Amino acid sequence: MRIDVATIFPAYLDPLRHALLGKAIERGILSVGVHDLRDWATDVHRSVDGPPYGGGPGMVMKPTVWGPALDDIAAGTGPAAVADRLDSAQPHVDRPRHDDLSGADFTGYDTRRDVRDGEDGTAPLLIVPTPAGVPFTQEMARAWSHEDHIVFACGRYEGIDQRVVDDAAHRYRVREVSIGDYVLIGGEVAVLVMAEAIVRLIPGVLGNAASHVDDSFSDGLLEGPSYTKPREWRGLEVPEVLIGGNHAHIDAWRRERSLLRTAARRPELIEKLRLEDALNTDDEKILADAAPRPVSTDLNLLITPGEWRKISRKLGRGLERAGYLEATVHAEEISLSCEPENMLVAQFMQAEGHAPTSEVLHRVIVNGVSALDLRAVTKAVVAQLPEDTYWYGTSEEGHTEPGSGATCAWRP
Repeated sequence: MRIDVATIFPAYLDPLRHALLGKAIERGILSVGVHDLRDWATDVHRSVDGPPYGGGPGMVMKPTVWGPALDDIAAGTGPAAVADRLDSAQPHVDRPRHDDLSGADFTGYDTRRDVRDGEDGTAPLLIVPTPAGVPFTQEMARAWSHEDHIVFACGRYEGIDQRVVDDAAHRYRVREVSIGDYVLIGGEVAVLVMAEAIVRLIPGVLGNAASHVDDSFSDGLLEGPSYTKPREWRGLEVPEVLIGGNHAHIDAWRRERSLLRTAARRPELIEKLRLEDALNTDDEKILADAAPRPVSTDLNLLITPGEWRKISRKLGRGLERAGYLEATVHAEEISLSCEPENMLVAQFMQAEGHAPTSEVLHRVIVNGVSALDLRAVTKAVVAQLPEDTYWYGTSEEGHTEPGSGATCAWRP
């Protein structure tokens, strides 16, 4: 594959010489040319921009510079003919990569090339990064990994004169693309992102095909969590299923984690797979079992009012991180005159040897939604309490109204 990049900051593209792309350059899989747009400027100041018609802030990049630049890059003429091609930043060809040692044959994805009706399939692909473009996706990266020649046009300021894009369609297959719903200073960062996403999918760039066959989005889902040695670290352990050696169980676990992560973080991807009929019965059962449903936790706590006020300020955030969502918390103090033989008070006296002094009995009701099992729901609440807190209670499906089942101490 040949990649050409037109920019006013050629040094910005130096990362294309490093790591996997640098290895691809060494192996002859990839050739990269970076062109200084100012080489096509015609005035003494080598200016590439002008004020926008109709007024407004900023400057617009000139068609009289961009047009000749794209003409020459497509034809390999003018300044483009003598532009240097990037070399690898560090030699790699004489060193085996860790994934070469267990390589897998890969001949490329069967995704079709991105050629639209009326386009010349032999024309280079011109990619123009712009916040106004269509979102860049893994599907695009797969299709573009089949290209022989890709040209990136890096805009700056308020962008490139639209006539440049319109005119380029006579010599290129033009795609205006965005890498996210945010604005960058220029297109160079977007080029680095897209170039790596595309080139890594070319056969021979990755030594082990599984490195991208199992990628996030390879099957329309986000990739699940990954683990390596040590088995236990800072009290956190690798899931037992990954250690047991049963590959069928491991594959099932990874599929489940992938489905659940995607449903939680990118639910629109799940809906897309449903429209494509790409989820099987087992997948749907996993998603149904994990769907958040209304839950309620009803606890009695023996805690000082000051401690409770401190906890309650951050309780919602802690519960959300634990998977207890949209939580509302209701708490009231319980008078011991109503429950003189309360179990928590008895436990406290047995353990401490005296009656509670500053500790007060509280009833706390939490209503929310969660995909956790009920035991885990209770644990999620208790985990937010000080470690030595005396408590009892449980969780159930549905919501509990404050004051329901209350003793004489409950004040709505």
